[in-house]
Amino acid sequence: MSTDVSTRTNRRTLYFGLAVLAGLVLGALLGFVAKQTETAWLTTTLKTIGNIFTSLLQFTVIPLVFTAIVVGVTSLRGLGGGRTAARLGGKTLLWFGITSLIAVLIGIAVGLISGAGKGVSVQPSEATVKRLADRAQGDWLTVLNGLVPDNLFTAFSNGEVLQVVFVAVLVGIATFVLGDRAAPFVAFNQAAFDIIQKVLGWIIRLAPIGVLGLIGTAFATYGNQFFKPLLSLIAAVYIAALLVLFVVYPVLLRVVGKVSPRTFFAKSWTALQFAFVSRSSGATLPLSRQTAVNLGVEPGYAGFAVPLGTTTKMDGCAALYPAIATIFIANLFGVSLSFWQYVGIVAVAVFGAFATAGTTGWFTMLTLTLSTIGLPPEVVATGVAIVYGVDPILDMIRTATNVAGQITVPVLVARSENLLDDEVLNSPSGPPLLDDQPAPTPAPEPKDKDLVTA
Repeated sequence: MSTDVSTRTNRRTLYFGLAVLAGLVLGALLGFVAKQTETAWLTTTLKTIGNIFTSLLQFTVIPLVFTAIVVGVTSLRGLGGGRTAARLGGKTLLWFGITSLIAVLIGIAVGLISGAGKGVSVQPSEATVKRLADRAQGDWLTVLNGLVPDNLFTAFSNGEVLQVVFVAVLVGIATFVLGDRAAPFVAFNQAAFDIIQKVLGWIIRLAPIGVLGLIGTAFATYGNQFFKPLLSLIAAVYIAALLVLFVVYPVLLRVVGKVSPRTFFAKSWTALQFAFVSRSSGATLPLSRQTAVNLGVEPGYAGFAVPLGTTTKMDGCAALYPAIATIFIANLFGVSLSFWQYVGIVAVAVFGAFATAGTTGWFTMLTLTLSTIGLPPEVVATGVAIVYGVDPILDMIRTATNVAGQITVPVLVARSENLLDDEVLNSPSGPPLLDDQPAPTPAPEPKDKDLVTA
């Protein structure tokens, strides 16, 4: 990436962030005015804007999930023999799952200890309360029974994300086994992924307007009653993310990877800083991949694992944040979560992480988590609208956590497979983080945006 391109990218990121912040502030002001003056048309306008933006994001989820997973699984063929690829891919996914499990448990612990969302009186409609009581009895067996669709098309037509993930993994494995015979199908999925990703990029440009509508609707409905607990949400998310960043990853690197945390952070700090500012794992991908190489990971494996992690490995957006936000929303509406609902939160974080592949990561995972544990659509929509208001603040630390995990896991796997070069690892510096050599990317590269992708 040249200096001019990097400067233009940073400038666009800054302008976009300022635009989102302006939308947040303006939406809050308009919503507050609508609440105080009881201006029905303004409230309706804000709600319509928010609903349209949310619908635009949601309609891209299903096709992006399916195409990204199919292409990602098939890309394992580029690593060598089938057994080698399967072992590397299996270990990578296993560590994705292990670290996601740790992150979601930390998220639940911090959410419970902090009591985020408590102390606020938000009264939903009587119909919502009744539906909440009817649906809050779901258990883990219900989740398992709903994992496999009745037929191939109902999962897509009904928008069942976990079922689509299940189908996509099966199809991806089949295309891997078939090899060249499935090449036209893989090419079609790659093209579809690129097209939908481009459409999603256009939709993301509307985020400042969407934030205005969503936060405005929240303020118009509840006034400023929810602002104070949002501070507790921010604090809980940052505490949990910092624990994962500076405790969990360093321990794993030291014990499993035999890598000094000081060395890891010295070589990854540029990537982590860029992730924090840009709020995009996709934009940070070249830095993440080169950082893994600088840490001694074999370049070919780094070229597979880091892009795969960028699409599917998001401890910040897909694990700890949905756990904390779910507890926050449940507390906000006075809902006591059962043991099995907490199990559902953990299961979605670990097994539903593929749902973030190239999609609106935190948004997909949060709504998926809320729906899985049995909360009704009204509560889900209202809760997501409320937390969306402070999303830019939360997204910075979530993205830094995502990227740190996307670099950590390849280091751990490379060490176990003797693919870690200690000479490169222990050298005072490595190849430049922004080099001119194209990085091998067997898995599809997500092009935007942790604001909504995570």
